[in-house]
Amino acid sequence: MSIFERPIVMLDFETTGLSPDAGDRITEVAALRIVGGEIRDRYVSLVNCGVRIPSFITQLTGISQDMVDSAPPSQRVVAELLDFIGGDMLAAHNASFDEKFLKAEGWRIGRPTGHCGLVCSLKLARRLYPGLPSYKLGNLSSRLGIVFRGTAHRAEADAEVSAEVLLHAARHLGTSHGLQQVAPDLLVSINKLAAAKVPVFLEKYASLERERRLAAA
Repeated sequence: MSIFERPIVMLDFETTGLSPDAGDRITEVAALRIVGGEIRDRYVSLVNCGVRIPSFITQLTGISQDMVDSAPPSQRVVAELLDFIGGDMLAAHNASFDEKFLKAEGWRIGRPTGHCGLVCSLKLARRLYPGLPSYKLGNLSSRLGIVFRGTAHRAEADAEVSAEVLLHAARHLGTSHGLQQVAPDLLVSINKLAAAKVPVFLEKYASLERERRLAAA
């Protein structure tokens, strides 16, 4: 079974809206560290972000004003989250969304982000599993046979399913291309390619990896 050669932290935020530039804030965070072929560590917390939770967000996520009012303050949660991520590769489903909130919240407390790169499991799925009718997390996980064990639109449940999508991708690369270990940087490269170019890119990459293994043997 193919595994990741370096840790990846899968991140998911629940937020008050779509844009930190418009004043939206995080209400819940889950960060799960994938080591090898499994989730080994996690950081999960509700967040007292100091703003009102719109009613439609409560209806979508189940996160109420009372829940965040009694949660740890955002400056503490964000500092602990950045410490947890450290310099590892970061991943998320629709990763640009979560990264922009992470950077904005880090800026608020004077802490730059330290992750070494960003993997989008949504883009990755589009390239490795072309032709699916939907790449929304719930629909994608169902097509891949991944069970949603928690409540959708809660950070920990969404992060767990997203992590399982990433692990499924590693196994897929192992089965399809003989990769015993998957470098997180490879996923970043796949993210940046047009879908049509991915098969040829992976064939060349796998061929070079076989040559390296033979040379090292």
